[in-house]
Amino acid sequence: MMHTSTPPSSTGLAALEAQLAQDLDFLELPAKPWVPECRHDGTPVRDVVVIGAGMCGLAATARLVFAGITNVVAYDAAPAGLEGPWVTFARMQTLRSPKTLHGPALGMPQLTFRAWFTAQWGVEAWQALDKIPKDQWMDYLVWYRTVLALPVRNNVRMTGIAPADEFIAIDIEGAETGRVLTRHLVLATGRSGLGGFAVPDFLKGVDRTFWAHSADEIDFDALKGKRVAVIGAGASSMDNAATALEAGAGSVDMLIRRKEMPRINKMTGIGSQGVVHGMHQLPDIWKWKFVDYTASTQTPPPSSSTRRVSRHSNARFFLDCGIVGISEDAEGLLIETTQGPMHYDFLIAATGFQNDLHGRPEFAAIAPHIRNWSDGRYSPEMGPPRMGMSEAPDLGPSFEFRERVPGSCPMLAHIHCFNDAATLTHGKVSGDIPAVSAGADRLVRGIAASLFARDVERHFDNLVAFDIPELQGDEWVDSTPLLQKEVAL
Repeated sequence: MMHTSTPPSSTGLAALEAQLAQDLDFLELPAKPWVPECRHDGTPVRDVVVIGAGMCGLAATARLVFAGITNVVAYDAAPAGLEGPWVTFARMQTLRSPKTLHGPALGMPQLTFRAWFTAQWGVEAWQALDKIPKDQWMDYLVWYRTVLALPVRNNVRMTGIAPADEFIAIDIEGAETGRVLTRHLVLATGRSGLGGFAVPDFLKGVDRTFWAHSADEIDFDALKGKRVAVIGAGASSMDNAATALEAGAGSVDMLIRRKEMPRINKMTGIGSQGVVHGMHQLPDIWKWKFVDYTASTQTPPPSSSTRRVSRHSNARFFLDCGIVGISEDAEGLLIETTQGPMHYDFLIAATGFQNDLHGRPEFAAIAPHIRNWSDGRYSPEMGPPRMGMSEAPDLGPSFEFRERVPGSCPMLAHIHCFNDAATLTHGKVSGDIPAVSAGADRLVRGIAASLFARDVERHFDNLVAFDIPELQGDEWVDSTPLLQKEVAL
């Protein structure tokens, strides 16, 4: 947990920020701006717009600025300090990742969480720290954004995407309203990816006063004394169950379809730089095998999260308990399970997210044109089809969408899926802490190359027009006349 007995040192943080500024100066970061100004019918055009200012959005924005792509803005629908899940629907007490991971630091030691923490609380407190408290991780991300002076605009939601000649038009509303033109669009939309909540069929039609998704805003105080069911055996199900119990729920039952709890976190066991940099270059059959296997074995909830639930005497775990149907009755919710009928006052569905763009009105113009893995990239010899994988977008090397029908929506080549939906194509480099810096680097290298190629004529004109001499003409003496005189003699 966080070292709370000692107040943070503002002097130490100021020293860290000074060292970071010097490091950036030594590395010539940010690089000098190099992308020519662009206008469309007199309207300024952004080089890149990033949607989302959570961890991935901040890492992408910082990497763009470092690369000299400065005509960029990141929009986030949340108020400042509430971006991402950390202090909203993430209900764990600490991060699940090891504290030593460098996360979005982009290769800069002074930009790591460890540097930020030790500058304020010292090395001894760092050594005593087990896992990073989630609220403190949010504080770090706020500092990250502030110390790098990243161009983030809060309380702004994207409501639509449309083509505008060779550019992309996005409609926004909130603190800023109107239409913005950009050359590239990055969707750093986090765990919800492209589709939002995954809601099982048995919950459709059930009154929302009786249930919530685990990523909803939930009034846990209202569950005091209530009978609560939680569907699922993952980390979010444990976190929500524990939060309900700690708020005074009368009872909490974990309804778990699997016969046994998953116990081994497979991908953590093979984590390496080989996985980070090699997964996206594997043949498709191997990409499918890796993701399918980890999906079938599932990721276990952390031991601490599970114990946070099981230490309560009014918590029960029902394994091999599938949901047959749910209906409302005089007692609240009647849940028909494979172990018989059960009655509850409220249900929390920790059922994850989906990649169905058709359910998101802001994606209406592009959803029909986006190529998925089911559009020819998947073949039966890879293994059985799996819901959630077949619908995953088939992305290019810079996370860009591809067209289902060539020529049907050219702007997709400049819209980048830098979120959890990219996992099947690129590996886990655009949603989780361990490899987000590598993902941001891969994304920005592609955007920089595209911007340079699109302006190649202007760059060549700049080459021809450059006329600052290196030599002034007085650095040497021309010996040709002397040689000619010697020859004449």
